[in-house]
Amino acid sequence: MVIMLIDHMRDYVLEGVFISNPLKPETTTAWLYITRWITHLCAPTFVLLAGVSTGIQALRGVSRSELSRFLWTRGLWLVFLELVVVRSLMWFNWNLSFVGLLQVIWAIGCSMLGLSVLVRLPMRSVGIIGLVIVAGHNLLDPVQVPIWKGPDSAAPTFFQALWITLHQAGPFSLGSWPAPVVFVMYPVLPWLGVIAMGYGFAEVFGLEPDRRRRILIRVGWGMLALFFVLRWGNLYGDPLPWTPYATITQTIMSFMNVQKYGPSLLYMLVTLTPGLILLAWLEGRPLTHSIARVLVTFGRVPMFYYLLQWAAAHVAGILVSLCLGKEILFYFLNYVQLVTMDPMPSMGGPLWMVYACWAISLPILYLPCRWYADLKARRKDLAILRYL
Repeated sequence: MVIMLIDHMRDYVLEGVFISNPLKPETTTAWLYITRWITHLCAPTFVLLAGVSTGIQALRGVSRSELSRFLWTRGLWLVFLELVVVRSLMWFNWNLSFVGLLQVIWAIGCSMLGLSVLVRLPMRSVGIIGLVIVAGHNLLDPVQVPIWKGPDSAAPTFFQALWITLHQAGPFSLGSWPAPVVFVMYPVLPWLGVIAMGYGFAEVFGLEPDRRRRILIRVGWGMLALFFVLRWGNLYGDPLPWTPYATITQTIMSFMNVQKYGPSLLYMLVTLTPGLILLAWLEGRPLTHSIARVLVTFGRVPMFYYLLQWAAAHVAGILVSLCLGKEILFYFLNYVQLVTMDPMPSMGGPLWMVYACWAISLPILYLPCRWYADLKARRKDLAILRYL
């Protein structure tokens, strides 16, 4: 969650972020590349652990019907938050020409809706279904449909829009121009696979600690080894093949540049590995250090923190642009308005300002998060608090 804020600060504070690709070896820098790449770790870990936590509830005796009810109500709530609250905080714009970016909260919400059906099956069966989806969904990559590229784009058919939503990713219009546009950044199918895989993996957390640690470490390193085997030969699992470059640094950049939108098998393998190994390493370690306590506080109120950090990043971008004497129009336009503008408004500053804003915002965000975490701890009788 702390790493995630770096990426969102980059979205608003970095100059030219809307038109540049920080992972393109030819044009990026090592610092910018790492800044973007490390945030790949966030979404897969969030979704996997959402499945694990649901599975742990099942292991603790929560009935399947109760679990299913919580999942579909929680899932609908998350989809609502993405379309209404997150959209507003991201764009500071309420023009309905753009419905919104369907990102990680949407993906978790839709995955929970799917999992609310799957939990009726045995836990291991759900995990196998998730594994098959994650491992096999790249077989569907050759099936591509047209996406929205501007006012001259044709409206998609129902099945084309459905395919973009489920697997392909990208923007599409809800009718002929000027109909509203939706941008699906997180297609549902692969993320459903991840949450289902996490649900099945929860059985590992019912084992005694030493055995659990060994399994986490073996699975983590095994996934990383599989990533290198598949990636080295461009065999399978990612539509973006790597190529050698003139420098070792650029070659490594190309090798590690795996597709996130929608997430490839190789993306999942390389980004879930650190989380599994960290879970094994943290097992049984007392969280007494002040930094650990801060991190745990954020973790106790993940949705509350998530919403606040969007506002913090957006405001930081506005302040940086004002201080540098640049335009702030960028911060009040939606995606459709931006892509149809020529030229793009000048905004933001250098990369070091991204990190400066990140470092300043974290302690500011900690204060309301600590208050809300204390409130949740005191008022366990308020079930509504489970949803934020």
